[in-house]
Amino acid sequence: MLYGNDREQLRKVYLDSWRKHQDGLPLTPMEHRVAEVIAEHPEYHQQLDPDRIDRDYPPESGAANPFLHMGMHIALREQIASARPAGIIELHRAILRGAASAHDAEHRMMDCLAEALWQAQRTGTAPDEAVYLDCLRKRG
Repeated sequence: MLYGNDREQLRKVYLDSWRKHQDGLPLTPMEHRVAEVIAEHPEYHQQLDPDRIDRDYPPESGAANPFLHMGMHIALREQIASARPAGIIELHRAILRGAASAHDAEHRMMDCLAEALWQAQRTGTAPDEAVYLDCLRKRG
């Protein structure tokens, strides 16, 4: 996780990374990854406003949570970059072969990641890597 469970602090990372990117300021590697994901999601740029940072996105509203969506992209890229869990790179390559783009491949992987995280939260345990990887295998 980027900066713990503090929603406001985490969202501020998005705002700061995007602002620095737009201003041409130097970025840390993580800020670069965040800005890269934001750039790929112009539909969420309006949400990157300090006055809107505390907005809730309950599932019943039907509105996608842009921070959750972009965070999933970041998490997947971190997994691939760190080769963790073991086997993720090969599974990503397999999914990528059938995808229109790397971005599309990540979208295909997101449901598996979301399910693994939801199950871990529900059971109060670490995500089950074997179940997660098996889900990804079915996507490839």
